[in-house]
Amino acid sequence: MSSQEVTLESTIGGFTVSGKLHTLSVWFILALRLMMGIAFFQSGFDKILSGSFSAGGYLTGAVPNNGSPLADLFIAMGNTPWFVDFVNVAVPWGEVLIGLGLFFGALTRLAAFWGAFMMLMFYFGNWDIAHGYINGDFAYMLVFLSVAAFGAGRILGLDAYIEQYEVGGVPLVERYPWTRYLLG
Repeated sequence: MSSQEVTLESTIGGFTVSGKLHTLSVWFILALRLMMGIAFFQSGFDKILSGSFSAGGYLTGAVPNNGSPLADLFIAMGNTPWFVDFVNVAVPWGEVLIGLGLFFGALTRLAAFWGAFMMLMFYFGNWDIAHGYINGDFAYMLVFLSVAAFGAGRILGLDAYIEQYEVGGVPLVERYPWTRYLLG
């Protein structure tokens, strides 16, 4: 087994941070992607199979009682019938699609973005700061963002192949640089 350290460096707003990662870290990045893919796929698939998923009562009942700073927004969403109908489809099918994207490493950054967005909404919906501001929903949101930042779809994933797919003799990500925001 061969391993080494690689140096990463990033500058944002004039502030630079750097660090060294062990090359074995790639296995943990892959594990995070697969773990979140399986977890989200299973959660969405279970909701679809049960046939009884409904967000309406949660949006109008549970959220206002937990002190969430976004309680009024959740109540407004829950009192809008077309939006509840949309959420009743978007949550389970979104979880399934996010899970499949992560599991297969296809459109990984897009899937991770929507996974992080869902976890942010769950964070505010499941608001409970009795033990601090960090809970499982917040931690999962950060895992999704990490998966996206590391380009985890390139690690034994389909994104590595999709990025190199040639369009007019040029790799997809070179011809269309914006696709880097969806792939990786």
